[in-house]
Amino acid sequence: MTDDTGDGPVPDRHTAFHRLHHAERPLLLPNAWDHASAAALVRRGFPAIGTTSLGVAAAAGLPDATGAAREGTLALARGLARLPALVSVDIEGGFGERPEEVAALTAALGRAGVVGVNIEDGRPDGTLAPLARQCAVIAAVKERVPRLFVNARTDTHWLAALDGGTPPSLSTTAERIEAYLRAGADGIFVPALTDEQDIGALADDLGETPLNILFAPGRHTYERLAELGVRRISCGSLLFRAALDRAVELAWTIAHPRPEARNGLDRAADLLSYAEAQSLAGDFTQDPAEATPA
Repeated sequence: MTDDTGDGPVPDRHTAFHRLHHAERPLLLPNAWDHASAAALVRRGFPAIGTTSLGVAAAAGLPDATGAAREGTLALARGLARLPALVSVDIEGGFGERPEEVAALTAALGRAGVVGVNIEDGRPDGTLAPLARQCAVIAAVKERVPRLFVNARTDTHWLAALDGGTPPSLSTTAERIEAYLRAGADGIFVPALTDEQDIGALADDLGETPLNILFAPGRHTYERLAELGVRRISCGSLLFRAALDRAVELAWTIAHPRPEARNGLDRAADLLSYAEAQSLAGDFTQDPAEATPA
């Protein structure tokens, strides 16, 4: 099959997703938490979407990063893979203790049409997974589903940020990164890494391996991260939290009208209409059973 321009073969989904990490501009990956948010993002023109583990878990009344949202994440992923977009799924720490369990889960995602996963090494108790164990997980996934894009997340900086502590030196993070790359990771994700000098240095060290950075409002801009060599910019739970904040604020403004809040109420009239929201379900056109096997 050739593309519409006659420039050559149309890349398959896995190749297309990999190429997005090596394009002229960084891949901005918005993270959805349910079917409607994902469909709306795809309609807006985003070629690839991820999921947010916090959003998926919190929307179901479950804690994040504990494995509690395993079934909900799988069900959502199977649905999102029916969208006309490339889908990467946040599987927290892998939703399994043994590497082969994680590999089996990613194989199921691959069969559904998912092209990438995000695997983190942070644990609910605030520690990092043993390095050898995490490498075994990554290696098992790549052996089972070789074409799946594995975004290896290390939480060296994230856990420090949650505790309000001092971020570790970049050399501490580099040890894990090097091990994950040897195990077969396709990309590296270091959430809460915000120092521009460190981001630039890490991007340089990684060379052709895509560096993924979590967008931090007030600290980052898309253009500056691009200049630093970042190849993938994730929204994480930002969109989910923004949606919650906006919904609560709008409800409060309706119940407690204030003159200064009038503009917010006026803007509400321009929101997605009922009919438009209702039509989002029509974007899920493919039966998951018909998805191309990994």
